[in-house]
Amino acid sequence: MTYAATLDIPRHIVESLARLLAAHRRRLRTPRGSRALGPFRQAVLVLRWFRERGCVHCLARDAGVSQATGYRYLHEGIDVLAEQAPDLHEVLRRCQEVGMTHLVLDGTLIESDRVAGVRENGNDLWFSQKHKQFGGNVQFLAAPDGTPL
Repeated sequence: MTYAATLDIPRHIVESLARLLAAHRRRLRTPRGSRALGPFRQAVLVLRWFRERGCVHCLARDAGVSQATGYRYLHEGIDVLAEQAPDLHEVLRRCQEVGMTHLVLDGTLIESDRVAGVRENGNDLWFSQKHKQFGGNVQFLAAPDGTPL
């Protein structure tokens, strides 16, 4: 059974990511029409993953692509977004220029079920004892008022 749903993200955000993905494909010289999903539908898949924390298998199925393609499109979208983030040294320089007295460094564990790696002592690289689950540690830097930098 199929159904339509509403993605709780402003359309301009989806369109912005779609433009970034289209530019990325042009840089790679990807021929038009050679991908299973266009940039807009790929952007929807990526943003659904961020918003709903859904399983990639389900997102790929909904988009009409294989699970492997879903993972590839998801990681490509995340990489394209990550390219937009400023370098840490650039952020610190800008903060110093505007006279910020301090910054806030915070982070969180993003749950994941698709990670692997072993430390030298045999412990799993991606397992958090604090959270008792697998995931990646994501850190962010914010201005004193909490605005992400």
